[in-house]
Amino acid sequence: MEWYLPVIWAGLIGTAVAMYVILDGFDLGLGVLFPIAREEEERDVMMNSVAPFWDGNETWLVLGGGGLWVAFPQAYAVIMPALYLPVIGMLLALVLRGVSFEFRWVAKPSHGMWDIAFAGGSIVAAFLQGVILGGLIQGIEVADGQYAGGAFDWLTPFSVFTGLAVVAGYGLLGTTWLIMRTAGPTQDLGRQYAPMLLALVLGAMVVISLWTPLTVDRIAARWFSLPNFFFLWPIPLAAAGVGYLIWRWLRAGREGLPFVGSIILFLLGYVGLVISTVPYLVPPHLTFWDAAAAPASQIFLLIGTVFLLPLVLGYTAFVYWVFRGKVSPGEGYH
Repeated sequence: MEWYLPVIWAGLIGTAVAMYVILDGFDLGLGVLFPIAREEEERDVMMNSVAPFWDGNETWLVLGGGGLWVAFPQAYAVIMPALYLPVIGMLLALVLRGVSFEFRWVAKPSHGMWDIAFAGGSIVAAFLQGVILGGLIQGIEVADGQYAGGAFDWLTPFSVFTGLAVVAGYGLLGTTWLIMRTAGPTQDLGRQYAPMLLALVLGAMVVISLWTPLTVDRIAARWFSLPNFFFLWPIPLAAAGVGYLIWRWLRAGREGLPFVGSIILFLLGYVGLVISTVPYLVPPHLTFWDAAAAPASQIFLLIGTVFLLPLVLGYTAFVYWVFRGKVSPGEGYH
């Protein structure tokens, strides 16, 4: 087997997951913030600020899931039974959010139900994405290449905590997005809640950074053995530094930098999680190479991805460029 093909596909799937978390994270974050918006005009501006982007952002989820299915079928066959309930719940919540996004406008003025659906779908989807992440990090029971655990093995205090942490993280992305893309009361809403959510996210990162090595030996060995300790610990130090910069930028009234800083903070946390699990796709049993499909299958899909990925990136950049600038009350695309 060509050893490099699973590495390429792991990199592509990892990139797709990172792009999804960043791009869909801030519009899910607006749904998290939806219940605290007091005025309908504020909620309208919040939804209009992401109206041109939200459905395209979810393209990356399709690439990540589809790539896992085709390039690493054994990992897919283990992960899905292990996390079937939270995955299905997340997908249903995303569908509910998408439907409510469209129907909210046409249902006015009787749209209260769709406001609840939009907020509920966003919060549930964000929470279950964190639960899925926690379930993967804590490990999946595998025997003879198949899932050997129960239907609710994913439901642990750690996975619930990571679910809440992701909700807070998406909320931080949502608040900093509002600071960057809106003005007036809606921007004030972002400024009001961003410091609190930043504190929650930094606290959650500290707890997870301590919880995982204390409960999972392989993660403790990865981070605290020598010489790994000296090479890897600049990452949490950099995360602390970025968190401090975000706080300073919020205090100084900056608009774009807090959002950029929040993305960097997410990426640093993501890098830390990748370091803790590589080379496992299904910790602690299946590596990239154990779960990989036949080289011919990987190459076939890779050829299509090479052509399509630049189109997706180009379309994404084009849309964000066309709809750049702040969204004012009464303006929007829906």
